[in-house]
Amino acid sequence: MAFFKRTIKDVPLDRKTVLVRADYNVPLSKTGAISDDLRIRASVPTIEYLLKHHCKVVIMSHLGRPEGRDASLSLKPIAKRLGELLDHKVDFVDDCIGDKVARAVKKAPQGSVILLENLRFYSEEEANDEDFAKNIATSTAARYFVQDGFGVVHRAHASTDAITHYIPSVAGLLLEKEYVTITNAMGKPKRPLVAVMGGAKVSDKITVIERFVDIADKIIIGGAMANTFLQYKGHHMGASMVEEGQEKVLDGIYTAAHKKLDTSIEDFIVLPTDVAVAHEAVEGQKRRNVKLGNLAKDDKALDIGDDSIERVAEEVAQAETVIWNGTLGYAELPEFAHGSARLALELAARPETTSIIGGGDTADFVLKWDGHGGESFTHVSTGGGASLELMAGKKLPGVESLLDAPR
Repeated sequence: MAFFKRTIKDVPLDRKTVLVRADYNVPLSKTGAISDDLRIRASVPTIEYLLKHHCKVVIMSHLGRPEGRDASLSLKPIAKRLGELLDHKVDFVDDCIGDKVARAVKKAPQGSVILLENLRFYSEEEANDEDFAKNIATSTAARYFVQDGFGVVHRAHASTDAITHYIPSVAGLLLEKEYVTITNAMGKPKRPLVAVMGGAKVSDKITVIERFVDIADKIIIGGAMANTFLQYKGHHMGASMVEEGQEKVLDGIYTAAHKKLDTSIEDFIVLPTDVAVAHEAVEGQKRRNVKLGNLAKDDKALDIGDDSIERVAEEVAQAETVIWNGTLGYAELPEFAHGSARLALELAARPETTSIIGGGDTADFVLKWDGHGGESFTHVSTGGGASLELMAGKKLPGVESLLDAPR
C-alpha cells in the first residue's frame, strides 16, 4: 500500500531550512536519565536524509506533561543523546519561539541541527493555537515542515495541525514507515493473523477489538482486560482489577463474532483458562498459578497462567502475522511478566512471522526484554495511542493535514 501523502523525497529540500516535528517523549529514570531511546533512534534516518541534502534542520518536540516551564522536562539531555546517535553536533535552544530561536537559526550554517525546547512549556501547544504555530513558523523561518513524530499524529496540536497552515508540510521517513507497516498489516496481512490484546481496559481498545473481530483469524485476550472478559463470562475473579460497566460493549463484540463464525467462539476469542495470582501487585509477592473457579476472595490475577501461556505459544507458532498491543500481565514485576516474556520469545524465535508490536507499554516491555533495540521483531511502533487509532481505522489529524501525494 503506497503512502497517500507527500514525503521528504517528493519536495526540493536541498539547502533549505527544514522544521521537523519529532516525538522525543521518552521514558526517564528517577534521576532524569533517558531509560529508552527508541524514539530518538527512530528519528535518525529522517535527520540524516536532510543532512545529506545540506539542509539546516530545526527539530521540535515535547516531553512529559509539564505545567509551565519545568527544568526536569527540558529537552537538553535529548540533544546530547541525539548528537551521539548522529555523530553530529546538535545545538540546543532553550525556547521554541521568539527572538532567541530566530537568532540561533539565522546564524547556524547549512548542515546544522538545532533542537528547540519542550513545546509543552506553552499551553498553546496542546490547544492547537494558530498564533503559537505561526510564531514557530516565523521564528524558525522554515521553508518546509516535516512531520516525523508518529506518536503524536493522533492529536490535533499546534505542532501537528496548526503549523501546517503556515509551512508546506510533508511526512518524514519514520511516519511513512509506521503508517504503511501498520495499515498493510491490518489491510492485507499474511494469514493466519493473530491479534494479541492486553493492557488494563477494554474501553481503551473497543474500536481496535471490534476491527480485529472483522479481520483477524484469532484474538488472544490477556492482561487485566482478560479479567473483565472472564467476569462477563461468569467467572469469579476474586479481588482482581475488573472494568465495570462493559457488558454492552462485550455483548456487541461477541454478537459480531457469532455473525462471522461457524466455529466455536472460544477458539476465536481466546481467554485464559488459568491465571497467576497474588494478594498485591508489589515486589516480593510470590506467583501462584490458579485455575479459573479457584480464585480466593483476596486473589488478584496479575498474569495469565502456565497453561494459558502454552496456549498462546501454540497459537503464535501457527501464525503468519501477529499484532500485539498490551502486555499480558503486570509486566513491571518480573514474577508477573512470564506471559509477556514467553510471547516475546516466541515472536523473536520466528523471524519469518510478521510481528507488529504496538507502542506504549508493549514497546517498552519488548525493548527491555530484547536487548537488541527491538531488532528481534518486524516492527516496534513508536506510537501507543497513534498505533491504536490507526489499527482501528481512524484518521490521524497530523497525517491528514500534510500535502497529498501526487496522483
